[in-house]
Amino acid sequence: MTQHEYIFVTVSIIIGLSLTRLLHVIGDLIRYHNKVKFHWSTAIWGLTVMVFTLQLWWVGWDLHDFSDWSFIHFLVLILASIFMYGASEMALPDPDDGYFDMLSHSRGLGRVSAMSLLLFFLLGPYFNIFMFNNPLLLSLVIPSIGAVIMLLVIFIPRWFKWLSIIFGLYSLCVLFVTV
Repeated sequence: MTQHEYIFVTVSIIIGLSLTRLLHVIGDLIRYHNKVKFHWSTAIWGLTVMVFTLQLWWVGWDLHDFSDWSFIHFLVLILASIFMYGASEMALPDPDDGYFDMLSHSRGLGRVSAMSLLLFFLLGPYFNIFMFNNPLLLSLVIPSIGAVIMLLVIFIPRWFKWLSIIFGLYSLCVLFVTV
């Protein structure tokens, strides 16, 4: 077993839990659809969080050639996975909680999802610079855009509908750059 494989077992478990959480809540929202006040912006948000979760897993494969692993690298990778789990946990309302208004959830407790993503984006430059050796400016600008979007979601929740669209478009740009 390589060091990458050993490290990515833990990362994969956390990311798998993240995806499981999102898929479970989507199933519950479908199951209780007659009690759910659906809103497209929250659906876009949940889908975008899923895209970033899968993107983290995918980009992790690019680290298979990385040979200078340290505990700090491992810790930052685990923290990024944990923050992604936090974003997934709070991305969608859980009908089990009796919270069925999707937009109201996103403007309230769903902002914790944005806070987790903000922390995730703050770790982005570390990966880009120290592990992938990407150009400094690009490594700082792309995650900074995500961080600004998250700050707007956190502090101006009434803009959530439009910010979810911007976040979705941003995620497509990130996929284009990283895949």
